Amino acid sequence: MAPQVTVLGAGIIGICTGLSLLERGAAVRLIDRGDPGQETSFGNAGVISPWSIVPQAMPGVWKKIPGWLIDPLGPVSVRPSYLPRLTSWGLKFLANGTEARVREISAAMDILNRDCVTLYRHHLRGTGHEDLVRDSYYIHAYRDAEGARLDTLDNELRLAAGADLERADARRLRELEPDLSTDFKSAIVIKGQARALSPGRIGQVLTDKFQKMGGEIERATVQSIAPLEEGGWRYVTEHGEYTTPKLVLAMGVWSAELLKPLGVRIPLESERGYHVNFTAPGITLNHSIMDVDMKFVASSMQDGVRVAGTAEFGGLDAAASERRSDGLVTLAGKLSPKLNTEAYTTWSGQRPSLPDSLPCIGEIDGFPDLITAFGHSHWGLMMAPKTGQIVADLATGTRTNLDLAPYQPNRF
Repeated sequence: MAPQVTVLGAGIIGICTGLSLLERGAAVRLIDRGDPGQETSFGNAGVISPWSIVPQAMPGVWKKIPGWLIDPLGPVSVRPSYLPRLTSWGLKFLANGTEARVREISAAMDILNRDCVTLYRHHLRGTGHEDLVRDSYYIHAYRDAEGARLDTLDNELRLAAGADLERADARRLRELEPDLSTDFKSAIVIKGQARALSPGRIGQVLTDKFQKMGGEIERATVQSIAPLEEGGWRYVTEHGEYTTPKLVLAMGVWSAELLKPLGVRIPLESERGYHVNFTAPGITLNHSIMDVDMKFVASSMQDGVRVAGTAEFGGLDAAASERRSDGLVTLAGKLSPKLNTEAYTTWSGQRPSLPDSLPCIGEIDGFPDLITAFGHSHWGLMMAPKTGQIVADLATGTRTNLDLAPYQPNRF
C-alpha cells in the first residue's frame, strides 16, 4: 500500500517535496491557503546556483550592520519597535559568524545546493517548459577596481566546493554586461549555474505536473496540528479536522507558529523581502548580477528586469514598506543608467530565516511522523529540489546517505 503523506505548504519547497514523494510511490496531498508557488516562492531574483554556499553571518559582519541600518538604501532594516524582540535572534546570528562555524554551515549548504540545476531540469522534463531554467553566470560586481578578489573567505569556500570563478576587470565586465553602469570596475564571475526566467511560472508548471502525476491539492488555511495517540497526525483547517499517517510541515515562516502549541520553540524569524519588476526595461541583462556594495540582485526575466533584495525585520504581521520598494527603484537606476525605471510592479513577502542560515529538515524529537522542511531564508528556490528529495526519503523510509544533523530542528 502506498504511504500517505500530507504536505502543509505549497511553496516551492512543498511542490518539490510532493513531486519527489510521488516519484517514490506515495499518495500525496498539498495544502495551502493560496495558489501553489505564488507567495514567497514567487518573489526572488531567480538565481539557481550550486555555489550559493556562503551564509549570511560571516566574520566581521557585525562591523557592517550599524552602517546598513542607518542607510535608508541599505540592505537591512529593523523597525525600532521590533528591536527588543530581535535581540535574542541577532545574538545567535552573530555567534554563527566565526570562521570555523562558517565553514561548517557552508558544507551543509553545499549538500542542499549542489544539484539544484540538475534537479530542476529533472522536474521540468516533459512539461514543455524546460526553457524556464537557463544557463547563466552569477556576476558579483564591484565599484572598486580592486574589490573583486579570489582570496576572500567566501570565494575560497566556493573554489573548495568546485566552483569555476573568474576575476573580471572593467573591460571584461563590459563584454559580459554592456548595459551595466561604468561605475562598476571589477567583478567575480561565478560560472556553472542557471537562473529562472519566471519563478512563479516554474511553480505553476511543477504544480500542473504534480497533479498530472496523481497528487492532490486543497486550498485551505491550516489552523493547528496535533499528534494522534495511535500514531499519525491531526490537522485542522476552516473546513474541518483531518488525519494523516505522515505530515510534512513546509509552511515557511508560519511553520514555527504551528509548533508553539506543541511546546516546540524554534528561533524562526520573519524577514520581509522586496522585489521590483521593471516591465519595459529597455535593457537586457545576460546574467544574474549582484551589486555587492548594496547587496541586491538584478536579472532579466520573461516579464522584464527584476531587482530583488533588502531585508526588513518587523514581525510577521508588519505591513510592507513602500519606502523599501522605492529604495530598490533608486538602486536599480544606479545599476544601469539605461534602465527605464518609470514602469514597474512591486512585490513583498515574508522569508523564514534561522540564525545559522540553514533550514530545519527532519523529524522533531518526540514527534514521530512529523517532518519539518522550512527556514530556507534567501535560498529556498535553490534548496527546494534537494530538500524535497530528502523529505521524501525520510517519509518513505529510504536511506538518505547524508548527514542531516546540521538541519535538525532540535539543534537550537
